[in-house]
Amino acid sequence: MLLKFLGKYRDAGLLVLRLGLGAAFIIHGLPKLTGGPKVWTSLGKSMGLLGVDFFPAFWGFMAAFSEGIGGVLLIIGAFYRPVCLLLTFTMAIATLTLAAPKTRTFKDYSNPLKLAVVFFGLAFIGPGRFSIDKD
Repeated sequence: MLLKFLGKYRDAGLLVLRLGLGAAFIIHGLPKLTGGPKVWTSLGKSMGLLGVDFFPAFWGFMAAFSEGIGGVLLIIGAFYRPVCLLLTFTMAIATLTLAAPKTRTFKDYSNPLKLAVVFFGLAFIGPGRFSIDKD
């Protein structure tokens, strides 16, 4: 009975996920976005883990953009699947960055890893009915 009830509200559940994750990423990403080239360069150096050592300010800006503006787009459900994939990539790089030092434990990098999996899954599910991008 409860499962049938909850199944009827799939779109409401997706809205709750979008609102919660979007708000968290706005709060987390906007300071990075407004931090300017110094912050972006620091963030962008993480791409060196993939052998990408050029334009660190650009890569850092893209990470900050994907978190800050991506959070806004996630909430309204605009460009939903591309935003989810961009956030998946950003969280994957964050996971690699936190996992790279040999002294780190799973606990240190588990949060961005979990978020990468969530965003990848949400890219398949779609934004739901209560969004700009309708399924």
